[in-house]
Amino acid sequence: MVVSEEKRIAAAQAYIDALVSHDASAVPFAAGCTRIEQGIKNGFSGSHLRRGLNRGRQYRVIAATTAPQYRIAGDEVHAAYDVLTKATFAGRRIATRVNETFVIPAESASGQAQIHHIRVRFRPFIHHQSARTSRT
Repeated sequence: MVVSEEKRIAAAQAYIDALVSHDASAVPFAAGCTRIEQGIKNGFSGSHLRRGLNRGRQYRVIAATTAPQYRIAGDEVHAAYDVLTKATFAGRRIATRVNETFVIPAESASGQAQIHHIRVRFRPFIHHQSARTSRT
């Protein structure tokens, strides 16, 4: 069955929302989902990734994200967005620009969107307050 682009984007958005909410119950991970961050494998299964989002200290510093810009190419859903942290430096918030690629097959026997792989690259920066922040 074909999985709509809307469902595939919603699956990626569920992951991004969980970065902030620390509640990954709505993230549709495939059982064998893996994650590569800055070239290093740090997610070994859907269950491992869900536990990390729910309880991982590395995510507790995240305060908000900006609205992602999505692009779809084949089975890949690309998301570009900023992560704003709770950490500050000289009165400004520390943030990072994120380019994340989710492998969410366009065809599925169940017709459901499932994240099979995540590849993320990011670049930290100092955030100057603006109206761009949309998710908290």
